[in-house]
Order: sequence, then structure tokens, then C-alpha cells
Amino acid sequence: DLKELLEKAHASGLKVIMDLVVNHTSDQHPWFIESKKSKNNPYRDYYHWADAKPDEMPNNWQSFFGGSAWTYDEKTEQAYFHVFAKEQPDLNWKNPQVRQEIYKMIRGWLEFGVDGFRLDAISHIQKENWDFKIKSLKGNDPWQPFMNVSGIEQYMSDLKEIFDQYDALTVGEASGVTSTEAPDWTDASSGYLNMIFELEHNVRQEGNPGHTWIYAYKKIIMRWQKDMLARGWNALYLENHDQPRAISCFGDGSMASAKCLAVSYMLLRGTPFIYQGQEIGMSNFPFTDIAQTDATEIRRAYEALLAQGLTEKEALDKVMANSRDHSRTPMQWDDGPNAGFTSGKPWMPIHPDYKAINVKNAQELLNLYKDLIRLRHEEEDIAQGSICFLFEHHRTAFVYQRDAFLIITNLGKTKAHLDFSELETKDYQHILGSCKRSLEEKMSLLPWEYHVFTKN
Repeated sequence: DLKELLEKAHASGLKVIMDLVVNHTSDQHPWFIESKKSKNNPYRDYYHWADAKPDEMPNNWQSFFGGSAWTYDEKTEQAYFHVFAKEQPDLNWKNPQVRQEIYKMIRGWLEFGVDGFRLDAISHIQKENWDFKIKSLKGNDPWQPFMNVSGIEQYMSDLKEIFDQYDALTVGEASGVTSTEAPDWTDASSGYLNMIFELEHNVRQEGNPGHTWIYAYKKIIMRWQKDMLARGWNALYLENHDQPRAISCFGDGSMASAKCLAVSYMLLRGTPFIYQGQEIGMSNFPFTDIAQTDATEIRRAYEALLAQGLTEKEALDKVMANSRDHSRTPMQWDDGPNAGFTSGKPWMPIHPDYKAINVKNAQELLNLYKDLIRLRHEEEDIAQGSICFLFEHHRTAFVYQRDAFLIITNLGKTKAHLDFSELETKDYQHILGSCKRSLEEKMSLLPWEYHVFTKN
């Protein structure tokens, strides 16, 4: 199936990148099954094992999904390490045999015809020594022992050498890499990868929906754009598999907000990624029972809230506000059974709005994305140009220049009043917008209004 996909994609001028997961494996992987058998097994050192007791783990490190990052094995009286779920044991990159197995696998996929990779959780492959103590359970403190730890540079350099041999496109999921460190990771000549995803604008915990989220999002995006202007490259996104839907977080659920959000990020400096369902305006799922959910950390948090005395509804509403399960419901292709996604029973429930929100009906938003993609292909200023932000401290107006282009968006439910008197407004031509209008020295933008102008 993959071979056929690659052949047809390449014949159409498309390239295919795969998810590359090399921080961990499944606990059902043959390597780990062997590793668990005994301390002397040849595969034991393929993973991280340390002496432990049932009630005393090797250190106080925490998993991303909550609880200890260690799981005890009674048979060998040791614990194995996992930054994610216990079913996802981490590989031991310090073992040269592990690295060679991984490098061989990567070359195999590239020889097969895959054009590149999204490197999952790549900034976690290097760990601190086990005697490292986390300071607290607040903020990023719990993740410091395995987030962009010193020494990762050698592993990344090894990977770069392989990728360069095949001219592979690479994008890294690199939490812990700051906007000032990102240029070193993505420099056109010396960087390890072509681009990385910043994971900072997951700002759901910062206040309430609306202006607070939008302003936090805007500040983070501007900082990353500025810090990577001289060198390096951004991977742009609104949604991914680990966050709720943007239309529900940053927007107000309307198609108007979905369009404005699309324009706000699709023309930034970098390479935009569109997550499935985003291009048709899929929104958060109205979960009514914890049994409908799948995310491990959500169920653990739900039980903790019940133990604190919250009702089932209160606990469910609280945990689902931030759940990644919203972005994992099946793609809505049409208004037929199971939204045209499958003739079987889907793993996650179908969103009840699928009869109205689907690819078949979402032509207006879908066409806007096509227009924005076309702009990126046709206009060098958008594809490769510089970027300059205007009205940086405005709470909802997200406005920037890409050389000859001016992009104006009002990401909010209130009007935005802007002064463009410093620009030669008469020199600008309107090429795209939520309505037809000219650039004026004084402009009042309606909620979710957007425009793209180009200088004559």
C-alpha cells in the first residue's frame, strides 16, 4: 500500500513524509519483549533499566502523562523508563547498537522512496543522569531531565548526516528547544533539521478563551518569527494531534473565525502545516461521558478530580477543555454513515455536526486554504521574504508585512481600530479578504475580518 501511495504521489508531483518515532517503542515490540526477560538478555540495554523497589523508583522523574516515569518489573526487580505511557518504553540512545539499528531503519525507509520525516519527540532522546532531581511539579520543571538535554547534539549530527545523503525533508517535534536555540537546529547549512515545531503556543492554560489566548498566541508567534529571521526556519501550525481544535480554542466556533485564523498563520515566514479537519472547520467534540475519551492523561486527571470532590460533569468539563481527543475524531468527508470515514466502527466517535461540516460542504473554507497555498507558491515575498509586525501590543489585531504584502487580521469578537497613516495606503491593492475594501489610513475591522494587500 505504501509503495503504491508513493508511486502515485510522486507521479502527481507530491512528496510523502512519514512519522519517525525513535525516542521509544511499544512495549509489544520484539526488542522490549526480549529486554524484559532477564537482566542478562542481549536486548536489556536497548532500553533504560535501573534497580528499584515496588514503592521506591530510581528517581522522582515524572511522565508527560502524569505519575512516575518508571514502571516496576517484579520479575527482574528493576524499573524501566518512559517519558510517555508505560506502554511506550524509551530507547537507550547511549547504546551504539541501538543507534545503528535506528540509522539502518531510517536508511531503509529513504531507500524505499519516502521523502522525509516528522521526527516525533526527538528532543527527548538524551536524558540527564539518574541522580538528577526535578525541582517541582510546576511548569516545565518535571520535563527538564529529558528535554533538549546537553549531549543530544552528537545524535542529531549523526541523523543530519543520513538525511543529507538522501536530501530528505525533516521537521522535528522538539519541545524544550527555545526560539533562540531553534536557529542552531534549523540553520540552512549547519542545522540538524530543515525546521522544527515550536510547542509554546499551546497556551490553553493561560486564562480564559478569547483575548487572553489570542494575545498569548500572538506574542509567542512574533517572538519565534523574530528570533528565526536571520537564520533558521519555522514550521507553522494552528492545530495538531495533541491539542484541541483551533476554531474552539482561538476562535468562537464560527466559519468566520476559522477563515481569519487561517489567514493569520498561513502567510507567516516558514512552512505551514494543515492538520486534518482544520481545513473544513472541524471543532471540539461535545463529550458527555469519560468512556468516550481515549487520552491516558485525561482519564488520570478525571479520576483525580473526582477524588477531590468534583461531580462527574464538573470533572469531565474541566479535563476536556484541554483534551487532545478533540483533534482525534475521524475526518468528516461527507454526510453519509460515519462521515464517509469508514464502513467499520471507528475508534473515536464521529462529531455530531458531520452532516453540516464535511469536505463535501466546506468548499468556502477549503477554497480559502487553496488560495493561500497558491499565494505561497506564486509569490516569492510570501515564500522566502522577510517579515515585520505592526500593532504588536494590540490584543486582537495580528498584522504583518511580508515585503510587498500586508496581511491584516482581527482575531477577536470585538472591533479593532487601526491607524495605517505611516503607510502609503494608496499604493496598496486588495487581493484577498473577508470583504472587498481599500487600505485606509484609519480602519475599523469587524470581528474576524481579514485582508491581504499587495503594494503596486
